[in-house]
Amino acid sequence: MRLHWRLAKNAIANLGRGSAAAVVALLLPPILIRHMSPAGYAAWVLALQVVAYVAYLDFGLQTAVGRYIAFANEKKDAAWRDGIFSTAFAGLTLAAFVGMLALMAMGIATHRLFPDVPVNLVAPMRTAMLIVGASVALGLPASAWNGVFVGLQRYEIPAITTSAGKLLAAVGLIWAAVKGQSLVFMAIIMASANVFSYVLQYALLWRVAPEVRFRRELISPPLVRELSGYCLSLSVWSFSSLLVTGLDLILVGRFQFSAVAPYAVSATLITFLAGVQNAVVSVIMPHSAVLHAQGNSRALGKLLVRSTVLGFLLLLLTGLPLVIFATAIIRVWIGAEFQQLGGVILSTLVIANVVRLIGAPYASILVGTGQQRLVTVSPLVEGGTNLLFSIVLGLKYGATGVAAGTLIGAVVGMLAHLCYNMPRTRREILVSIRSFVLAAIGLPALSAIPLALLAVRSWRGVPASPWLFASALSITLLSGGAILLYPSFWNSSETAATSSN
Repeated sequence: MRLHWRLAKNAIANLGRGSAAAVVALLLPPILIRHMSPAGYAAWVLALQVVAYVAYLDFGLQTAVGRYIAFANEKKDAAWRDGIFSTAFAGLTLAAFVGMLALMAMGIATHRLFPDVPVNLVAPMRTAMLIVGASVALGLPASAWNGVFVGLQRYEIPAITTSAGKLLAAVGLIWAAVKGQSLVFMAIIMASANVFSYVLQYALLWRVAPEVRFRRELISPPLVRELSGYCLSLSVWSFSSLLVTGLDLILVGRFQFSAVAPYAVSATLITFLAGVQNAVVSVIMPHSAVLHAQGNSRALGKLLVRSTVLGFLLLLLTGLPLVIFATAIIRVWIGAEFQQLGGVILSTLVIANVVRLIGAPYASILVGTGQQRLVTVSPLVEGGTNLLFSIVLGLKYGATGVAAGTLIGAVVGMLAHLCYNMPRTRREILVSIRSFVLAAIGLPALSAIPLALLAVRSWRGVPASPWLFASALSITLLSGGAILLYPSFWNSSETAATSSN
C-alpha cells in the first residue's frame, strides 16, 4: 500500500506540473494572437521552437541521474551516487556551452531558414532567440538537480519549481503582449522566469538532499563510460523525438508560413496530451530500477501491462474528445479564420500521438532497467519515416501534409515497437507480446468504442451533440473503470506477464 501511495503521490505531483503547463498553454496563444500581428506571433513561436533544440542536448543525463540515484540508494553506495551526479553535471555544463554556440549559428542563419519572415522582424527574432536560448542552456546543468529529486522520488519539488517558473513567465508575457512590447522584451521576461526556477531548484536541493554534492575528484573515466553507455540510446531516442516533433513547426514555417499559428497551437495541445501521459507513467521509472536491482523480471512484466492499460485509457479519454471537437476548439481558441485548417491539423496530430504514446510506459521501464540500449533501431525508423513523409507531403499539401507525415511515422513506430523492441527485452521484462496486445491495448480500445465512433463522425463533418458526447464519455469511463477495478483483470495481467509467446 505504501508503494501504491508513493507512486500515486508522484503521479499527482507530475500532473500538477503538467496542469500548470496546460494552463499556460491554453491561456497564452489566444491572448498573444489577439495582441500581436500574425507575423509577429509566428516569428515568436518559431524562435521558441529553435531555442527548444537546446534542451535536446540533455542527452538523457537528467534521466540517468534519476535512475542511478535510485539504484545507488537501493545498493547503499553513496560514493557511486555522488560520482554519477558530478559526472552528469559536468557533462551538462559542457552541453550548455555547445548549445549556445549552436544558437549563435542558428541566429546568423535565421533569414535563410525562414525566408518569409518580414525583414523588420528578423533582427528582433534573432535577439529573442539568443536571450531565451541562453536561459535554456543554463537549464541543462540545472536539470541534474531535478534528476536528484526524481531519484529520491520527490517529484513534487520539480513540479513546484517548474510550475512557478512557467506561471511567472505566462503572467509576464501576457502583460507584455497587452502593452505591445517587443519580441526582445518578451524574451527577457521568459529568460528571467527560467533563471528564477533554477535558483529555486538549487535552494531546495541544499535543503532536501544536502548529502548529494558536486565533487570534482569523483569524476572518472569509468563513470564517463558508464553514463555514455547508458545515455547513448537515450540520445538516439532524443534525436528520434527531434525528427518526430521537433522539426514539424520548422517545416511548416518553411512550406506554409501562414499556417504557423494554427499548427503551433495544435502542437501545444499535443504537448499537453503527451505531458499528461508522461506525468503518469514516468513515476514508474525509479520503481522499475528497484525491481531490476532485485532481478524481478516477472514483476516488471506485470508493471508494464498494468501501466500500459492505465496510460492508454488516459490517452483515449484525453485525446478522443480533442478529435471530436477539434474544429470548435480551434474556432473558440484562436479565431474562426483558423478553424478549418486548424481542425484538420489538430485531429491528425492527436491521433498520431495517441498511437505513439501507447509505448510510453514501456519506455519508462526500459530506462529504469537500463535496457534502453537494446532499443535504438525503432526510434530511428519512426523518426526517419516521419521526417521523410513530412517533407514529401509538406511540399505538396503544406501544414496538413506535415501532420500526415507524423501520423504515418507513429504507425510505423508502433509496429516496430511490438515486432522488434519487445522480443529483444523479454529476458528482463517478462511479458507475452500476444497477451500484452490483447490485455493492455485491446481492452482499453474496446472500452473507448463509443468515443471513437463519435470521432469518426466528427472527422466526416457531422458534429456531436452534447448529450451524445456525454453518453459516449460515460460509457467509456464506466467500462474503463471496470477494467481497472475488476480483480480478474489483474490476474490476467499476471498471465500476460508470464505466458510464453
